[in-house]
Amino acid sequence: MTAAIQRWFGALSLREKRLVLVAVALAIITLFWFGLVRPVGDGLSDAKARYSSAVRRLAETEAQLRDVRALQRQRPAPIAAPLESVVRERAANAGFALSSVTPASDNGIQIAIPTARPAAFFAWVADLESNGILVDSMTTTDNADQTISATLVLKLQGL
Repeated sequence: MTAAIQRWFGALSLREKRLVLVAVALAIITLFWFGLVRPVGDGLSDAKARYSSAVRRLAETEAQLRDVRALQRQRPAPIAAPLESVVRERAANAGFALSSVTPASDNGIQIAIPTARPAAFFAWVADLESNGILVDSMTTTDNADQTISATLVLKLQGL
């Protein structure tokens, strides 16, 4: 096969030989470019994008971890009285009349508030949670008079 190519190439004129050599060189350069340089460049570009994404996710995760650790350091002081009496007292201070207070599972209590202004109610719930009394479940219903009725199951944080 090489003998046939050598005979064919030998039969070409000098000008044709130069053109064939230039065409072969261009084919080799094209194959090198599209077979090696472009795939490696694309791979490096993808690796840089993945690295950038990983660094950003790591920073977000570390920020969330700092937030969690800060929350753990800021644990509210344990309440001295039973949960039921603390909730009754805080509801009375906030101006809510509790229609029922019953024990719930897992050392929690279930309370019902027949009427409350939504903004004041949710501010009261946020205050409870910031003081270590967590809402396990909550159901609110519109009373059609710009108030809501609510049923909550409350538990102490960490229980």
